[in-house]
Amino acid sequence: MLRKFAIAAPAAVMLVMSAEAKQAQDPYLWLEEVEGEKALDWVRAQNAESLATLEADARFAPMQAEAREILNSTARVPDGAIHNGHVYNFWQDAASVRGVWRRASVKSYRAGAPEWETVLDYDKLAKDEGRNWVAGAVACLSPAYVHCMIELSDGGKDAGYWREFNTQTKSFVDDGFALGEGKSNLAWIDQDTLLVGADLGEGSLTTSGYPVRLRLWDRGAPVADAPVFLEGAPTDVAVFPAVEQDESGAHVFANRAVDFFGSDFYYAANGGAGELQKLPLPQRSNLLGVLDGRAIALLREPWSHNGADYASGALIALDLASGAAEIVMAPTKTQSIDDGSVAIGKSDILVRYLDNVSGRAARLKRDKKTGAWKASPIALPDAGVVKIISAGGGTDDAILSYESQTSPTALYFVTAKNKVKKIIEAPAYYDASDVVVDQRFATSKDGTKVPYFVMGKKDVLAKGNAPTIQYGYGGFLNPILPVYYEDPSRPQHGALAGKMWVSRGGVLVISNIRGGSEYGPAWHQAALKEKRQNSFDDFIAISEDLIKTGVTSPQKLGAIGRSNGGLLMGAILTQRPDLYAAIDCGVPLFDMKRYNKLLAGASWMAEYGDPDIPAEWAYISEYSPYQNLKAGVAYPKVFFYTSTKDDRVHPGHARKAVAKMTALGHKPFYYENIEGGHGGTANQDQLAHRTALEFVYFARMLMGGPQ
Repeated sequence: MLRKFAIAAPAAVMLVMSAEAKQAQDPYLWLEEVEGEKALDWVRAQNAESLATLEADARFAPMQAEAREILNSTARVPDGAIHNGHVYNFWQDAASVRGVWRRASVKSYRAGAPEWETVLDYDKLAKDEGRNWVAGAVACLSPAYVHCMIELSDGGKDAGYWREFNTQTKSFVDDGFALGEGKSNLAWIDQDTLLVGADLGEGSLTTSGYPVRLRLWDRGAPVADAPVFLEGAPTDVAVFPAVEQDESGAHVFANRAVDFFGSDFYYAANGGAGELQKLPLPQRSNLLGVLDGRAIALLREPWSHNGADYASGALIALDLASGAAEIVMAPTKTQSIDDGSVAIGKSDILVRYLDNVSGRAARLKRDKKTGAWKASPIALPDAGVVKIISAGGGTDDAILSYESQTSPTALYFVTAKNKVKKIIEAPAYYDASDVVVDQRFATSKDGTKVPYFVMGKKDVLAKGNAPTIQYGYGGFLNPILPVYYEDPSRPQHGALAGKMWVSRGGVLVISNIRGGSEYGPAWHQAALKEKRQNSFDDFIAISEDLIKTGVTSPQKLGAIGRSNGGLLMGAILTQRPDLYAAIDCGVPLFDMKRYNKLLAGASWMAEYGDPDIPAEWAYISEYSPYQNLKAGVAYPKVFFYTSTKDDRVHPGHARKAVAKMTALGHKPFYYENIEGGHGGTANQDQLAHRTALEFVYFARMLMGGPQ
């Protein structure tokens, strides 16, 4: 990030003046001291007051029990990834609170009766080492999948420790590769070499807090002495390694992320021994892997290359030897491909795409004679969400899943010839026999048609004026899909909401507002920076449509969002408090004047803008919730939650929001978990507790009843 300096006084005086000026401008800066004694005392007091009320509600205990039953169910679908004849899966339940990393043979998994073998027990590891370990990422060397690097975080933070692990001996490697705590990243080149971006202390990180250099790290050598492979600039977001293994060996890439969405891509042939060359891909694109010597990339902006034009949103193949490019798939106006929906097999590509926010899947094969790519549809149920669970791992076989808000998750084994067989299906976690899901469209302020899904019992929707929770996110290219059980940190989806809310007569609404990628990169770009208000207008338009069509009323309408969705909640709170009777604001961005100075905030300026540039602060200030809270406004009673261990979105955002609202005469509910990272919780029981707090809050505010 470019810094601006002013010379106005000798340094010592200027520091005193700066501190006084800041304190006068923001009396709650002390709450940004994450683990300061005064701040934590404040947190404990807020928690005690809010929990005393919410946990005392007669509905809390039954809701918590329902959440625990779903989140710890041993009948959940154990999705996994195929590697060297095994399916690997991470699993948490009541007996494995921190989780186990386990594997089963492909044969047993495909038969629907996986025979699990524990590879690493995180509960045992934490107990043996006396540490609050939370499972992080796993990076293994393909195709053998023996040499692995395991990430462990303290309490669920983004920053983690990396240690080498052997899947044959099922143990950590003595004197193996190891990195201390930090937001490091790595990839295997061979069993004795890692390409690593390491947090080595002062001078090794960007202003966003991520590695600024990639190093070629040989076994046995100190990482600090490893030769630099690629160096970025301090103002970049980060540099990332990407090593793709195929039959010819390792294809070594480096990604210099100049901002959150823009990257320069580099490639070194011969397993990284060749000269590092910059690829001609546009910055707004994403490199997804390699197939038959071609880099597969998703374009997020139009690209002209070698006299040909390629549309934004297209999937392309770039020959790493000749530089020739080909279109693999070009979505229509109603279709979208996102980064997580492309998987590269041994000889072809699988893609999950959206068509009017409904999931589809296809296998893409290249004709070696003509160079044309042909899509073969994969026969899965319609009107739901499709995900690629596993593809690659030395095979063209794949595992896909299908679910909808009323249909439990089912896994399908798909052969190289697209023969589809259902192998596992989760049980129903709530009675959906009388529940319907409708897709509708609202008209936003600028005339844009914005889709949303309404879920509720038939008789409840027919009667109208129902207690309703509207969920939204709208940012960072993340599509919001109507799932049954996807990300349990988002309990407003499917099974949990179905059991805890819809079954009690409530209605759930999923909002596909601009800022996501439901309709490709253009849907995201329509809410970037100075266009951010479009995202808020979309959400408000859906709220107004729900009221206009009789689904609900302002007295019974609640809203929920977390992270960037927490910023959305803050915006609607300050812009249209009259529309909502309850707002659940989780791990939020809230003070947009200081967001770029807190933790990873500087990495998001490509999304929001730079508040230190007056012209950009001019539009950010129009919606920044913290600055727009005012006295004399009738705000709904908000529920804020965050985590002390969140090292992505600073807990100071939520803390200061509560302190300021309280000072203005509006006392919110507040809950801060001491661990859990950006997810807000560290295990299923903690998640069940917080989910029950959220739904009992909505029940109190929108349904009334027992207090």
